[in-house]
Amino acid sequence: MAQTNKNYNKLTNLELSIQISLSGLSFCTLQRDTKTITQIQNINFEKKLNPFELLDKLIHLFNTESSLQNSFSNVNVIHINELSTIVPKPLFKEDCLADYLKFNSKILKSDFIAFDAIDSNDTVNIYVPYVNINNFIYDKFGSFTYKHFSTILIERILFIEKNTDNTKVYVNVNKTHFEIIVVEKGKLILYNTFEYTTKEDFIYYILFTAEQLKLNPETLHLILIGNINKDDKFYSITYKYIRHISFGKRLDDYNYLESPATNYSNFTLLQSF
Repeated sequence: MAQTNKNYNKLTNLELSIQISLSGLSFCTLQRDTKTITQIQNINFEKKLNPFELLDKLIHLFNTESSLQNSFSNVNVIHINELSTIVPKPLFKEDCLADYLKFNSKILKSDFIAFDAIDSNDTVNIYVPYVNINNFIYDKFGSFTYKHFSTILIERILFIEKNTDNTKVYVNVNKTHFEIIVVEKGKLILYNTFEYTTKEDFIYYILFTAEQLKLNPETLHLILIGNINKDDKFYSITYKYIRHISFGKRLDDYNYLESPATNYSNFTLLQSF
């Protein structure tokens, strides 16, 4: 049985962010007054779970991880799934949420649909959160904030690229999926997410996207973030076909008790505070 935090309303400067997907979860804690990330932890599952199994994993984590027994002044939940779509704000109507999603996502009539405003490019991100996860977090902590991970990803990349004059292709790499974000002169041109297994899947989707947008692999600037480095096969095959590759930076100013794997890893998790 999940333990309920009886002290969540005590004054504290400690904040918690939890990133949730069917393939894994991660969390980090921030000491706000010293701007110090006190812990980062990533947990990958052996197989893709369903939402009920995911909740069991999360409950077990809260029952066994001592750092999660603390009181938190703020709690953020980040939902990772492919059930999202972006709509220009002038075309957005709150009573049509399911209509926007059904064109590119399989949704059920019983699904709860939420949305995030992305003010930096005047759009709305419509998505299906894991309601059972939200209910658990609410029961444990009371009020909290939740967003779709693509909201944080897009907002941060648009901030980083707001004063640039050229086109950038960002690839955010996770264990079983990756996202492509194309920005031209600081404006969002494309966002999409792809599941992959092999390195051939990986490069195919990147090259296909470039072809659709008429971007030349010899001249485009590709920026890698997330779970990737120069030593793995996904970088190697990408470099084989694309000339200009670099690794991004979160550009945060946190102190770290234990440094992240790279300065571009845990990109959305660390930008969620």
